[in-house]
Amino acid sequence: QVQLVESGGGSVQTGGSLRLSCAASGYTDGNNCMGWFRQAPGNEREGVAGINMNGGINYVDSVKGRFTISKDNAKNTLYLQMNNLKPEDTAMYYCAAHYRRDRCFLWTNDFNRWGQGTQVTVSP
Repeated sequence: QVQLVESGGGSVQTGGSLRLSCAASGYTDGNNCMGWFRQAPGNEREGVAGINMNGGINYVDSVKGRFTISKDNAKNTLYLQMNNLKPEDTAMYYCAAHYRRDRCFLWTNDFNRWGQGTQVTVSP
């Protein structure tokens, strides 16, 4: 069983930065695709960034150039560096993973392993 634990959320002002971490434990060999999702109150959960087993990366358009996803395989940890944060980035951020090898898109239904979330709040 895989456990995903996020950390690093907090409150910042517009233009600030945060770095989210997601520590994976348990059977981590099956985490062929990992990603970050976010959900603001009243909104659907949306994919923010994903990284596949070969290091291929994709981002939602709204964060391109501001967010960077990375992973440290030795530490079984996924990261999301968030720069130039905007109020519209305010949301609960979730780490997620799945074992599919054929695709690594930011499709919520593909992901079957989720963390508990960490809150990011950006004030004007």
